[in-house]
Amino acid sequence: MNIPIILLVLLSITALSIPIIHLLFGKKGISYIRYLSAISLSISLLLLLGSLVGLISQESILPHLIRTDLLGSFFGFIVILVSLFVVISSFDYVKDNPNEAIYYSLLLFTSIGMLLLSFAIDLLLIFVAWELMSLPTFILAGFNKQDKLSNEGAVKFFILGALSSGILLYGISLIFGLVGSTNLYVIGSAFESLNSNLVPLVMFATITLLAGLGLKLSIVPFHMWIPDTYQGSPTTISALLSAATKKAGFAAAIRIFAVIFPLFSFDLSFALAIVAVLTMSLGNLAALTQKSITRLLAYSSIAQAGYLLIGLVVLPYSDLGLIGLLYHSLNHAILQVTAFLAAALVRLKTSNTDLVSYQGLSKTMPITSFCLAISLLGLAGIPPLNGFWSKLVLFGAAVDGGYSWLAFIALINSAISVAYYLLVIKRMYMDESKTVTNIIEPLSFKSILLFATIVIVITGIFPNLIYDLSQETANSFFNQ
Repeated sequence: MNIPIILLVLLSITALSIPIIHLLFGKKGISYIRYLSAISLSISLLLLLGSLVGLISQESILPHLIRTDLLGSFFGFIVILVSLFVVISSFDYVKDNPNEAIYYSLLLFTSIGMLLLSFAIDLLLIFVAWELMSLPTFILAGFNKQDKLSNEGAVKFFILGALSSGILLYGISLIFGLVGSTNLYVIGSAFESLNSNLVPLVMFATITLLAGLGLKLSIVPFHMWIPDTYQGSPTTISALLSAATKKAGFAAAIRIFAVIFPLFSFDLSFALAIVAVLTMSLGNLAALTQKSITRLLAYSSIAQAGYLLIGLVVLPYSDLGLIGLLYHSLNHAILQVTAFLAAALVRLKTSNTDLVSYQGLSKTMPITSFCLAISLLGLAGIPPLNGFWSKLVLFGAAVDGGYSWLAFIALINSAISVAYYLLVIKRMYMDESKTVTNIIEPLSFKSILLFATIVIVITGIFPNLIYDLSQETANSFFNQ
């Protein structure tokens, strides 16, 4: 069974049928659109889970474009899971919005792009998937058309996104000019016999690829759009950008750099290590000064990208590098989407994102406060939550790969992050609320937040549940 093709057809038919349903039935069809979107993503998630645990065998009908392997299924599972969470929570978040139908259609198109990016092994297909993922998010980021912050964030996102796409395409053209192919495995074979005089050109092409990918990876210095875009976007879309599109970008980065690393691994690893240090340090230090929960989580997301980069840094030196990257990718996706969706519910009910509005929140929105607190503690790496174990594996991979100094800096940064995470929890549980009226927490949000929180706790108490899957996925990738 060719899982990627089946899922692409399923989601494409659903995404294209939504405008037709809206045209035929108008407002009466919105409820059908909501459930149709959620059902299509649920089916996709079950198929990906089945392929991950070996219940569904995979075969490829486009072997030169799409690799139906565990790595693709792993990242596909992450992005579809986050998309499903966002769709269900949006039932209430964008309720009664005149453009609600288009919102779900764009979400599905973004999911298609992320899914395709997870399985693609051809640079041109990676670029097409990149654009399919990015273009709908430019529109979704500016979905609140009457909000100046939303317009500003969307424009910044679009300009930098267009620039990154151009740079990425330029890097692809350089690689094609060198080897005459865009297939990653053909490129890898050609690099083995590449003239040493051409290595500097390959390095330049690599830099352009990293710069192009850097926008979605949220790495310094390509992070400038993130705080403004996350603040101005509907917070459910901020959750999607932070927890899903970033992971799809890392899926592409793993496949690309696994091919390029053997040519000049040391130089590239050290350069990525410096970028990782700058990314995690800037993200954590900037988060300390934020007064808005969405901007705080945005800078937190940048810092987390720095931790994830450790996995790429030690990819040539330690098997733990890829295992840790996969492990933290799934854990971080669940933690980040939980935090952002909790913030989305607070924003929906209070029309505010300032940290001041979180004072005494535990008394007025107890379930939301509890889920947000658990997710923040997980992001901080507090045991026994799942974020602790994946950070431990990543930092251990740095030591095992000969980058002990990077692990030490990451550990310091993780300690710094505890300060701003605890600040939010302190406001919710220790500060006095300005209102004593209980706020109704919608079922769509509560169900997702509670489910995600249970997953965070269970995968923290039983870390092997995800670690073993990450290890199996990494081993299958190395043995290809």
